[in-house]
Amino acid sequence: MDREDRVFLIAGASTGIGAATARQAAEAGFRVVLAARSEDKLQDLVEELGGSERALAVRCDVTEWSDQEALVARTLTTFGRLDVALANAGIGGPRGFTSGEAEDAKQMILTNVYGIYLTIRATMPALRESTGHLLLTSSIAGRRALAGSLYSATKFSVTAMAEAARQELNGSGVRTTVIEPGMVETEGFSHDLDATLTADDIARTILFAVAQPPHMDINEILIRPTAQEN
Repeated sequence: MDREDRVFLIAGASTGIGAATARQAAEAGFRVVLAARSEDKLQDLVEELGGSERALAVRCDVTEWSDQEALVARTLTTFGRLDVALANAGIGGPRGFTSGEAEDAKQMILTNVYGIYLTIRATMPALRESTGHLLLTSSIAGRRALAGSLYSATKFSVTAMAEAARQELNGSGVRTTVIEPGMVETEGFSHDLDATLTADDIARTILFAVAQPPHMDINEILIRPTAQEN
């Protein structure tokens, strides 16, 4: 199939890795579906990516099942198919089990775990139909526990869900990839490295996994800045 007929959905598309992936997917010829709670940012990105013929913005709270169902329904109604889905929505929080607010911790768990689960659940039937590709954004924090980090626990869950989904989809032709970035340049967050990864670095890695031939399923990519020690 011509790549220009294929559809790439991104949950968590308004900024950072999601927005960078949308730009690179569009450049590669995909039609893109952009989902996030911030609809204004999504509409600006739609115009940047070629307008309504090439991109669709859908307001979606990933923690709401009805929003996720509507996201996939809009995708299929507008573009007729779904070939690649990136479950990228996620939020962070302070380290320390007595730090921050308990309600903020609850929202992080809902977004980073339940929201990812709902994206998998909502997109899986359409991905089976197209023999597509499911991708999940985890973190190096999902491979090694960080002191006092509930965020790390949520990312361990994402890494586990990726493997659980791969096993469930085995034999269907649908591929599954989990991306586990190390330190990434993030607005409003400082790192102690001179050279971190960028959102474009992660997007390029995502498109690399998607571009492989159908018989090749890259299940897991752990990517660090060269200077990152752990």
